[in-house]
Amino acid sequence: MHKVIKSQQLSPNVTRLDVHAPRKSKIRQPGQFVIVHMGKNSERIPLTIADADPEAGTIALVIQAVGKSTRDLVALQPGDSIRGIAGPLGNPTEMIESGHALCIGGGVGTAVVHPIAQGLHQRGVKVTSVIGARSKEWVIFEKELKRLGDVVVCTDDGSYGRKGFVTDAAKEILAAGKIDIVYAVGPVPMMRAVVNLTRPLGVHTIVSLNPVMIDGTGMCGGCRVTIGSETRFACVDGPEFDGHKVNFEELLDRLATYHEFERRANGCADGHCRMEKAAGKLVVA
Repeated sequence: MHKVIKSQQLSPNVTRLDVHAPRKSKIRQPGQFVIVHMGKNSERIPLTIADADPEAGTIALVIQAVGKSTRDLVALQPGDSIRGIAGPLGNPTEMIESGHALCIGGGVGTAVVHPIAQGLHQRGVKVTSVIGARSKEWVIFEKELKRLGDVVVCTDDGSYGRKGFVTDAAKEILAAGKIDIVYAVGPVPMMRAVVNLTRPLGVHTIVSLNPVMIDGTGMCGGCRVTIGSETRFACVDGPEFDGHKVNFEELLDRLATYHEFERRANGCADGHCRMEKAAGKLVVA
């Protein structure tokens, strides 16, 4: 059992949970994740370790509440416990040892960018971060990233920072000076847009993929992605890959596989389920 030490609301639907996990806090590396299992009959949820405090023995999990399982998870309060946290899993981030790195985070992906920026900063690499959100109240991890380098904030509506997409700011930064590597984490369309921006410039770009994942050991095959001409598994071969080789169209298609099931689960959680007596089917009213 892993006790929740702290719960913090970061944005309207994003929560940070600091959880007691002493061993994981000491050995985790940037880019690695854990799989959280709240309890019996609950879904297994992969989450990046956004931060860690080895002295306190805690790791930080940042959760976007979009479905029933994630909503149950963010409802936990200090003193509550999570039954199982497996990990750290996945390969550590490919780090450069010198130069200038551009870290791009969109939405909750900004939390995933944070440990990467931490690792780069510790190596003496210059870090510039571009983070995006729909509006001011959705901006997360700005303060933490400012400790590691320059930060440009973009909001869709211009309510904070500069108005526009992260790719607009990234294009200007790439044009202004030498960038040795780009790390991009966020919604798949955002990562694809970043890759389309850096490909003609020949700037190595690493993206963190979020396919459907169940066991985290490569056994189920749910997280398979196509990288170049090869099938890879995000849980054991990733979760980070060369963005210029990712088949984003296939990834988007596979991410949509369970949308209908999630919609039904959300409907039941909200009390809108009903049974059709004749057909005996569960229906979201």
